[in-house]
Amino acid sequence: MTARLTGQSVDRIDGPRLLRGEGRFTGNIRHPDLLHIAFVRSQMGHARLEAVDTAPAEATPDVVAVLTAEHLEGVVAPIAVTGPPELAVTPFTALAGDRVRTVGEPIAVVVARTRQAAADGAGAVVVDYHPLPVVVNMHEAAAPGAPLLFEDLDTNVVYETAQSWGADIDQTFAAADHVFARTFTQHRFGHAPLEGRAMVASYTPSDGRLDIELATKRPHAVKLYLSNLLGIPFGNVRVRTGDIGGAFGSKGQVGREDICVAAAAMAVGGSVQWVEDRTENLQMAGHSREEDITVEMAVDNDGTLRGIRAAMTMDQGAYPMPPYPSSLFCNLVKMLIPNAYRVGAYAFEGRVVATNKCSYIAYRGPWAAETWVRERMLDEIAAELGIDRVEIRRRNLIDQDQPTRMITGPTISGIAARQTLDRAAELMEMDGFATRQAAARAEGKLLGLGFATFIEIAPGPPDFARSAGFDLRGELARARLEPTGDLTIASCQSPHGQGHETTIAQVVADELGVGLDRVRIVFGDTDTTPFTTLGTGGSRASMMASGAARAATAEVKAKVLAIAADRLEANPADLEIVDGTVSVRGTPGRGIALTEIAQQAWFAPSSLPDGMDQGIEAQVEYRTPPGGWASATHCCWVEIDPDTGEITIDRYVVVEDCGRMIHPAIVDGQIRGGVAQGIAAVLFERHFYDHDGNLLTASMADYLVPSAAEMPIIEVEHLEVEPLHDADWRGVGEGGLIGAPAAITNAVADAVRHLGIDICEQHLPPQRMRELLEPTPISD
Repeated sequence: MTARLTGQSVDRIDGPRLLRGEGRFTGNIRHPDLLHIAFVRSQMGHARLEAVDTAPAEATPDVVAVLTAEHLEGVVAPIAVTGPPELAVTPFTALAGDRVRTVGEPIAVVVARTRQAAADGAGAVVVDYHPLPVVVNMHEAAAPGAPLLFEDLDTNVVYETAQSWGADIDQTFAAADHVFARTFTQHRFGHAPLEGRAMVASYTPSDGRLDIELATKRPHAVKLYLSNLLGIPFGNVRVRTGDIGGAFGSKGQVGREDICVAAAAMAVGGSVQWVEDRTENLQMAGHSREEDITVEMAVDNDGTLRGIRAAMTMDQGAYPMPPYPSSLFCNLVKMLIPNAYRVGAYAFEGRVVATNKCSYIAYRGPWAAETWVRERMLDEIAAELGIDRVEIRRRNLIDQDQPTRMITGPTISGIAARQTLDRAAELMEMDGFATRQAAARAEGKLLGLGFATFIEIAPGPPDFARSAGFDLRGELARARLEPTGDLTIASCQSPHGQGHETTIAQVVADELGVGLDRVRIVFGDTDTTPFTTLGTGGSRASMMASGAARAATAEVKAKVLAIAADRLEANPADLEIVDGTVSVRGTPGRGIALTEIAQQAWFAPSSLPDGMDQGIEAQVEYRTPPGGWASATHCCWVEIDPDTGEITIDRYVVVEDCGRMIHPAIVDGQIRGGVAQGIAAVLFERHFYDHDGNLLTASMADYLVPSAAEMPIIEVEHLEVEPLHDADWRGVGEGGLIGAPAAITNAVADAVRHLGIDICEQHLPPQRMRELLEPTPISD
């Protein structure tokens, strides 16, 4: 009998392929007569282009073509990212024409017969720059009189928002017993995926078809953009993606390089390949997280939170990167600052500023600043009021049995934030920590304990998308019972390491009553999968992709049972499918194999019950169900070496509720991976620019990515509250990187608070900790 697969850590379907080196990565694709691309990139942070001399490159052996903005004029339409009415939009070109606004911006494309020849040709192009003033600080960029990136806008502030909810904010603050305020600085860092961006574009002049193979998690969005920008009929563009070596929010955009590679294929009438090197990836693939947030909280003497005011400035870099406007990230932070806490009044002001830096794009939990600043504030308030840090959260968290709305609009139900906090406090042995901390201080050591409690959209409730300003009703999936009796699922997802091939297969195999070996998941091909511009992202796959696939499979199953019932002269409700055989429940000896039913449906349609079409297939839009919030508390102990400033995480615990788990090992892997990236953000990774706009962290020698040896053991405990529906598989892709920075910085703040040190920044490598500790002698 087929065992129930959902809830089991079965062997991953993609595991053997990847472990044996048989994965299909875009960089490894080889076509006959494949040409190679290298980009000529700006060496200046801001400059006017006086001239681009391509003659030396054109004379380089094996160079086939050199393209500049002039060659693409009239071929590639200007790029314009759409957004809310308040967003200032200035179209820009795929290749820089008259001006460059960031180091690494593409100026020319060199096409050659070998990758080395393309690089040689790119190195031969001579660019004449006229330097312009550079602005890399977002506050300086927003100031009157600052050098303008886009002169037609008359400002570098490209988006502003101001909104309030609940009671009058001024009256609430005036009536509160206390008002606490801090300004928090969130540094810029990147994704550092194992595999950079890569793309192969093939153009056939005879029929005008463009075939794209690239590492992306949004193939349909790429298809739509290329069709529009290149003026190619939508049906003539096909985009495919195979295996992807990590993304974490990158590889979901339509980069200027993607557009140029496609245009180059059209120009040469053949196949071209571009494989990004590490410097290109660090310079231009996208950065994340640069914002300052000033937070004020109105609080009563007992720690009850009455109101929040927040003002955020975000650095988008020089250009937005399609398909999403930079305003989206500001608005997600705006919506989620209250999170799982009861707040009577809330006001937010935000602005997005353009600077001469790389584009700001999504990175795992792109709204994570909301949790960091809120949880830091709660710890500071608790310390100043003399209230236990766990107790102040308990007093303000929304209870599970209180279905309500976040003050900003989204429905909150089925959450377990309070339960995760209580369990985490038990696991961290709170009663013994104060004694241990005091003893360590007596020995000149610095120990700290930190918590962070939050809920994350996973994928959020049905009204979340509308509350955030966009329309995302559900997710599509197609299911087809093949003539062989095997099940094929076409999913909107484009996985890049999360194991969707396995988890979706587990769910549909259980639904149909077959083994995993009878299921195939099709993804990443715009010719064979349902249309969506979202693809993979936002912790949607567990609930939405699996839910859609199961719903489509349920319709296939209903058709199978109808055919079998006709043949067995039974009621469909009395039938079951076990191990690929349909039989009357309780009489397994008299059954029909799925293969027989499939062959009848495909090859003998006249024998089907009245009203049934040939074949057995279904497409379903699975609507977002209630709930959709994952809950978690992260907590850790840290020890700071007062001499070196090095921070050691002695213990790290995650207590979370993501509903029912499809594949527990994959869930734990997602959580631990996110935590590792959060630890890296606080202790290791940061991008730096100098005053001329040069990226100082453009290689792995300068951009510090930790190894597994630097990671602590990450303990994970799962809670599971009563499910709200039968597809209560909530995502965990974002939470690790949301909770970790808040928990770690709270622990560091706890370790040094008695020294009068206020932790209002997130990046705390040893050298920064030494600077903070240096003027402060350690004392009790």
